[in-house]
Amino acid sequence: MERLEYWQTRAASLRLPDKALIGSQQVSANSGATFAAINPATQQVLAQVAACGQAEVDLAVATARRAFEQGPWSRMAPVERKKVLLRLAELIMANREELALLDSLNMGKPVMDAYTIDVPGSAHVFAWYGEALDKLYDQVAPTAPNALATITREALGVVAAVVPWNFPLDMAAWKLAPALAAGNSVVLKPAEQSPFSALRLGQLALEAGLPEGVLNVVPGLGEDAGRALGLHPDVDCLVFTGSTQVGKYFMQYSAQSNLKQVWLECGGKSPNLVFDTCQDLDLAAEKAAFGIFFNQGEVCSANSRLYVQRSIHDAFIERLQAKARQWMPGNPLDPASRAGAIVDAEQTGRIKAAIDRAHAQGAQLVCGGRRLTIDGSDNYIEPSIFAGVDGSMSLAREEVFGPVLAVTAFDSEEQAVRLANDSVYGLAASVWSDDFNQVHRVARALKAGTVSVNTVDALDVTVPFGGGKQSGFGRDLSLHSFDKYSQLKTTWYQLRA
Repeated sequence: MERLEYWQTRAASLRLPDKALIGSQQVSANSGATFAAINPATQQVLAQVAACGQAEVDLAVATARRAFEQGPWSRMAPVERKKVLLRLAELIMANREELALLDSLNMGKPVMDAYTIDVPGSAHVFAWYGEALDKLYDQVAPTAPNALATITREALGVVAAVVPWNFPLDMAAWKLAPALAAGNSVVLKPAEQSPFSALRLGQLALEAGLPEGVLNVVPGLGEDAGRALGLHPDVDCLVFTGSTQVGKYFMQYSAQSNLKQVWLECGGKSPNLVFDTCQDLDLAAEKAAFGIFFNQGEVCSANSRLYVQRSIHDAFIERLQAKARQWMPGNPLDPASRAGAIVDAEQTGRIKAAIDRAHAQGAQLVCGGRRLTIDGSDNYIEPSIFAGVDGSMSLAREEVFGPVLAVTAFDSEEQAVRLANDSVYGLAASVWSDDFNQVHRVARALKAGTVSVNTVDALDVTVPFGGGKQSGFGRDLSLHSFDKYSQLKTTWYQLRA
């Protein structure tokens, strides 16, 4: 494992991308507008990045449309598109350190998390969808002998992808890989807090052989670039990961424009249920801590509500406290840091306000609760646990998006399920028990897109990820993701004898 000094030296030598990528050209905003990319771990400005608006979005969409209608990508044989996506996966891994640093510097995550998890995971997603391309078959419907009816999938055209700042490269890969594999052109808008890795990914895609105009990257503010994409009449589909409120805006934009398809993966307040039939409480506590403190708690599917059966509640809390101490934040470039900085001062303030509200509403602070200053930046929050959280408290109902856990005791299986489902969200859930019949009953009863049994936040490119209720709809990952990026066509051939 490399040392802090190594990563600091590498970071100092980085060339930070600061312009939009439209076609094959790096483009400044026509207005000259920029926004500051700030390192939350130091509060230092890293770069002034082009703040794209309507003009740049119009240009990017027109470029993407032209590439789709005229260019080779949409007409390319699957095996040829496969080669490009596999080459892109190789280039991502070849530039592993750079991409890891870009995300770490932009949003404060530990560089080793980006290096060992995010970058390899992103490469794997591109490779997986590339490999899937020449293994997908269309269908022939059952008809009378004098007819032939085929059911085929066709690319939609121009896809807009708006991705969040918590996993900048990963979330871009989740959207781009299947959208490109299906033959679409894409306009990608990264979050303004974390534009670097998306811009670099666009450059690598060109190097991999993706034709110009097929992938365009437009950094900018949500209310400018994001809104322009949502309202654009020539965008066929918009995919989004982020907050529920912004997801609702995109639904409105679709209705106000061309009824473009909108696929949302929004917020979560995921429950984690630990029953007294769980035989390995140490593992359950370790995973419960991981489920809320990994990535500084900035995870849409974070297990932020913990329900523990009353008979084991106190013993479990003791174990959990010990595990929480292992997630103290530190310099993101230090390989020893398991947690890093919160993405920016605004988000740090929101998390601290949620902690203060929990205090005021009567929740019992078990550990943490403080805002920390490290290397001159106060964008750090201790791993925090509150017990005695009532279902009416804001900590039980509102997404904090930070390292803050709400713990509630329960007495029966029915009560646990009722508490877990009492949420406007339905993204993920976890269940801990060694009673097979119990976990089967509970997993079926939980209203969540993914239920992890005897683990937390189970995730793999082979299985769909997404939720229901106000967590959104549609699925990322797996072959089911192609449903978002293609449409079915029925072709009926009436035959003559």
